[in-house]
Formats: sequence, C-alpha cells, structure tokens
Amino acid sequence: MRKGYCLNLFGTFWARDTSWIDRFVINHERIHTAQMRELLFIPFYIFYVLEWLIRIIQFRDAHKAYLNISFEREAYTHGHDLEYLKQRRHFASIHYLRKSPRK
Repeated sequence: MRKGYCLNLFGTFWARDTSWIDRFVINHERIHTAQMRELLFIPFYIFYVLEWLIRIIQFRDAHKAYLNISFEREAYTHGHDLEYLKQRRHFASIHYLRKSPRK
C-alpha cells in the first residue's frame, strides 16, 4: 500500500511529500496518464468519478470503491511492471470493468 498520496492532473503529478515516490509509483501514474490520453482527459475524470460513486454504492466503503475503479485496478495490477506501457493495448482498463471486483 502507498505511504502517501499522489494526484495526477492532466499528466502532471502532485504530491505533498515526495520521499516515498519510487519508480513503481511513477509507473502507476504513467499508466493513468495513458488512460487519460485515450479518453481525452476530461471524460477520464468524469468516468473515474462516476465509477467511484457506483462502487461506493456497491461496497459501502470509499476506500474499497477506490481500489475497485477499473482505472486503478489496471494501474495497481501493472504498476510494478516497468515494461507494461510498451505493450499495453489501448483502452485496456475496460477489461477491468468485467473482471470480478476486489473484496
């Protein structure tokens, strides 16, 4: 689990404390940037929030909802694979909508 928080706004990473950020966190955020570009940024944020709200209803827990957003599931699944973005298919996060959610 992460030690802090990082916010990715339009491909720019923001963090209050950067001491915990390593190449895997950067890779996680780069996966999000690829997702954003595919959806032309604004729709990414709309889908992200809508899915989070649906997941809150589903899990009745904001953190579980966050972990089950398809965009996050893809980024967490492949964040430690530093070669993932080289072979990632476009719109790969769609596959995480169909997979069973994390409990």
